Amino acid sequence: MAQFAKKALLLLVVFALLLTSLCACAGGTAESTSEPTAAQSGELPKTDPPTQEPAEHGNSVTVGIAQDLDSLDPHDSGVSAGTSEVLFNIFEGLVKASPDGGVTPAVASDYEVSPDGLTYTFTLREGVTFHNGAQVTIEDVLYSLKRCAGSENEGTPMIPAFSIVGDISADEEGHAVITLSEPNLEFIYSVVEAAVIPADSGDTIATSPVGTGPFKFVSYTPQDSLVVEKYDSYWGAPAYLDGVTFRVFTGESNTSAMVIALQSGALDLVIHMPSTFKSQVEDDFTVLEDTMKLVQALYINNAVKPFDDVRVRQAMYYAIDVPELIQFVCDGAGVATGTSMYPAQKRYFMPELAEAYPHDVEKARELLAEAGYPDGFEMTITAPNNYEQHIQAAEVIAEQLKAVGITARVETIEWGAWVSDVYQGRDFETSVCAISASDMSAREMLVRYASDNGKNFINFSDAEYDDVVGRAQTTLDESEQMELYKRAEEILSEQAASLWLEDLCELVVMDPKLDGFNFYCTYVLDMSTIHYK
Repeated sequence: MAQFAKKALLLLVVFALLLTSLCACAGGTAESTSEPTAAQSGELPKTDPPTQEPAEHGNSVTVGIAQDLDSLDPHDSGVSAGTSEVLFNIFEGLVKASPDGGVTPAVASDYEVSPDGLTYTFTLREGVTFHNGAQVTIEDVLYSLKRCAGSENEGTPMIPAFSIVGDISADEEGHAVITLSEPNLEFIYSVVEAAVIPADSGDTIATSPVGTGPFKFVSYTPQDSLVVEKYDSYWGAPAYLDGVTFRVFTGESNTSAMVIALQSGALDLVIHMPSTFKSQVEDDFTVLEDTMKLVQALYINNAVKPFDDVRVRQAMYYAIDVPELIQFVCDGAGVATGTSMYPAQKRYFMPELAEAYPHDVEKARELLAEAGYPDGFEMTITAPNNYEQHIQAAEVIAEQLKAVGITARVETIEWGAWVSDVYQGRDFETSVCAISASDMSAREMLVRYASDNGKNFINFSDAEYDDVVGRAQTTLDESEQMELYKRAEEILSEQAASLWLEDLCELVVMDPKLDGFNFYCTYVLDMSTIHYK
């Protein structure tokens, strides 16, 4: 009876929240089945992108996105995943992400890695031009790589993984050569982030971006839209669409606004729609399902009392009923993680960690009492107001924590404030949000929790963890690296550094006249393959 009352109360909480968003229930997920490409002897396979024939007619589409762009500078380390997935259409590096989570040559036609893993040599592709019509030269490539390594940032790398870059140069044949100070099996994934831009870009790249991708920049209106158009001289398979407008919808109930815009014809496509909206759109639109390729969690500031006590963090984990939360937030369609890795990262994902903290109210109370909080405490959960799944999860967590005497107040803030205050300023107690990766390596999702890493916004610090992650980055033994990364995941779980919940269900909703959408194993929105039937 008590369990029924608890669930009824939770239903009322979530129902009241969803009323403001006109939500309805639906669900289901199709987990990606592609395996990431493994490094062999320090080298990854190299394949050319698939080719496609131009459509009989081109046209434009308008896409709804849930957050404004942080920056148009592709090397800005502060940009969010939501910004990166859009900029993917404008910029390319020497290599770029492939749908299966590996890398494929882009501005470079080929590359080689030395046996010791220290030297990467890239052969530039012939005939690649920037959106301004200028030919890409080795000088542009070297400028872009050096910029990522910190040449314009007082020596601080704009891409953190470039901190191990010792030298960037061109050889006699005009190849771009990157020499590392220490070996790293995963460095090639970091080159994906190093977009090639004109050598004379300077500060203008952030306002007038020029890249080599299938779409070129037209205009950007903050808090409103980004407009791109097909680049007719693109070196690779041409985009089908003539143009794309990314329309920004922010604030609470933004998903409801996007649904209304879809139904009115103002939008043609919406990404990252919560599964609870499926029944409102499935009759009139094409609905594609997958997971989001990220990890939603209750991220905890380990430097703030009482969360600096591992017993408190563990108690909170036991107090949260993750399957129940997934049912409320994703109609059961999300996938429990228990780790900072998401399921598509199959080589590293450890599903057993999702069972490490089964729902156990009594165990939670015991741990709180041991930590000196027998009557619980008060806390704040901060959530960005432009992602309804995070607000919903925060509300459910707050309700579940009541059972162990913890009173949690949910505070919603604008996305920009979340980035500046929570992520960059680390001024928070706990926060529900999600972290994603730009590639299928374990590095990006685990290195961020090293004690000296600039992205360690939860202030986690553990000597064993630092040692394990450090060794994982320098070994040239792929099996050893995998074991080390898995040990790092176990440490995060044992320490309950944060409470990793789920990989959210991903719904892409589009006009039934459209086709060609591809889910990537990483956080990418590739508009080049989308076309009208």
